[in-house]
Amino acid sequence: MDSGRFVRTTAVTGTALASLLGTALSWGAPTAAAAENAPSGWESAALGLPAAHRTTQGAGVTVAVLDSGIDPEHPALKGRVAKIGPDFYNSDGLGPGDEDYGVHGTAMVSGVLKAAPKATIITARVIDDSEEEKLERLKDGVSPLAKGIDYAVANGADVISLSLGGGMFSDLDGSELGAMSRAVHKGVTVLAAAGNSGDELNDGNFPAGYPTVISVAATQPGGSRAGFSTVRTHNTIAAPGVDITSARKSGGYHKVSGTSPATALAAGVTALMLAENPDLTPAQTRAILMRTAHAPEGGHDPLVGAGRIDAAAAVREAADPPRVDTAPKPYQGGKEHFASPTGTSRISHPPIERDLLNIGLGAAGGGLLFVVVGLLLALRKRQRATA
Repeated sequence: MDSGRFVRTTAVTGTALASLLGTALSWGAPTAAAAENAPSGWESAALGLPAAHRTTQGAGVTVAVLDSGIDPEHPALKGRVAKIGPDFYNSDGLGPGDEDYGVHGTAMVSGVLKAAPKATIITARVIDDSEEEKLERLKDGVSPLAKGIDYAVANGADVISLSLGGGMFSDLDGSELGAMSRAVHKGVTVLAAAGNSGDELNDGNFPAGYPTVISVAATQPGGSRAGFSTVRTHNTIAAPGVDITSARKSGGYHKVSGTSPATALAAGVTALMLAENPDLTPAQTRAILMRTAHAPEGGHDPLVGAGRIDAAAAVREAADPPRVDTAPKPYQGGKEHFASPTGTSRISHPPIERDLLNIGLGAAGGGLLFVVVGLLLALRKRQRATA
């Protein structure tokens, strides 16, 4: 199973590109005919990809896959990656020729291309493939992910796919939040994996938890939530995430499970929508994905959000999108910004929780009393000894 961020497999040596790290590389115009598609699995039918592909295959749309690096020579990727960006992670000394480089990223790019075979792909490295979760914050206070997002926007990304989260990104980071906001402000749709912690550890997960991001949960055959898919109220939509046929860096293909491949597929479907209508805003894209999804019984829930994506329906609605008003609105309230009965003033705080405060002060006072008594007893014993 795909855990943390999310594929944990071993790969042999990839292509020797180590000397080229840190600079953007051009690989020419991507052509679907130059490479083979990853074999289709149950996910293709579940998403409705065959019907969607009769209308569009994502041509003219650029998807940035920010991940652990890639092997651009894999048949599923060869000739289809327009640009390989810098290694923003660059703290582990690894390069493309190393065993633990580009395993996860190669699989995720193949997932995007399965859904949108004619999309343009750009990549940058922002995580590694090790088992150990590492929180990377550079000396300048800007995370590798934030730098990767800014790079993607600067290089013409229409969609950003983030098959990462949890562990390494469990804390909200200001540099990442700012980068996400800049991306969406520029009209770029950002999708991120909901996480693979099941119904545990639900105290926060980023980047999926950022308000500008579409959080992608994973489903199993039949459409229900995959057991590992993290349950959170901010889950937006879902996509197949169990036994997804993905490119293996060492060659060939293997089955991958997790919210990582679900996110890659969802990013590919988003590319199909934008190819049908390049004027879609991120808000419209989110609304369409949610409105056309196979909704769970009872409506939107924290398990699969609005439900499993229907690619064909999403592409159809993209041609005539709903109007989503995201313009800033003037404040309409009065002196109090919560309605009755809350009545909280804009310039006051709610009363402090006195019970806990009193308990704490009492415990501290009791401890201080014990210390004083102990010192007095020790002093009396010393006086007796010297008398």
